[in-house]
Amino acid sequence: MTNLSERSNTALLVIDVQNNVVARAHRRDEVVANIRELVAKARAEGVPVIWVQHSDDELAMNSDGWRYVPELQREEPEVLVHKHYGDSFEDTTLENELERLRVGRLIVTGAQTDACIRSTIHGAFTRGYDTVLVSDAHTTDDLSAYGLPSADRVIAHTNMYWKGQAAPGRTAGVVKTSAVRFDAA
Repeated sequence: MTNLSERSNTALLVIDVQNNVVARAHRRDEVVANIRELVAKARAEGVPVIWVQHSDDELAMNSDGWRYVPELQREEPEVLVHKHYGDSFEDTTLENELERLRVGRLIVTGAQTDACIRSTIHGAFTRGYDTVLVSDAHTTDDLSAYGLPSADRVIAHTNMYWKGQAAPGRTAGVVKTSAVRFDAA
């Protein structure tokens, strides 16, 4: 249903599941296990897996904290996109890679829900992609000690409002890991 012509393929995005990013994340092990299940399913079905990896002043490239968690490992020739901003499209190679792979539908997983996940799902949707958020495969830290909503509420709110997104020629949605289908049906 994407409004990107000639792009009938789906890809799985794995965003920032890096050691320091998810070290204190809500339900970290469960979320990582769900992402691992989705990666295995995508590989088995020949669906591209695209790894997005953040770096900045606090997350130095090639440091231990910057590396993906040991449970998730990229395989060649899977795409690796390096980013410095919340939106995985901003000043990266992601758009070019998706065009090369003829991808018009994204299945989104990773961290942090209230930062890079939200930025990326909005960035994808406004660029014309059908954008599916996996409800139990994204996470964030609990910042309630600073007067913010707890991590479970941030995740629940993001899942709730993403179900209601609408725009001409594209779809948004939220599904659990067990219900992910990589075909566009």
